[in-house]
Amino acid sequence: MTKLLASLLSVAAIGLIANAVPVHAEPGAEQGQVRKERKAGNVRSLREIEQQVLPKMTGMQYLGPEYDPAAMAYRLKFIQDGKVYFVDVDARTGRVIGRSR
Repeated sequence: MTKLLASLLSVAAIGLIANAVPVHAEPGAEQGQVRKERKAGNVRSLREIEQQVLPKMTGMQYLGPEYDPAAMAYRLKFIQDGKVYFVDVDARTGRVIGRSR
């Protein structure tokens, strides 16, 4: 009886572990979130942000943006001489809040 109970508990535990799949946002969810925030007037458009930041990044190739809905911030990615640079911008105000190399 103990072996049967142990076997059943093992199978149940394996089933719980197998079903404990991490929850991830669907691809493109950030785009939907920023679109909602933009329509509500809570964030600036990516175009506005790019018009403000890109001219200051002379000599760098612009690789594209990402949006972080939790931080309500855009991360613009650049490359120069094989080094990647990030510029983080508050999507609400357009203010640069960080730079990294």
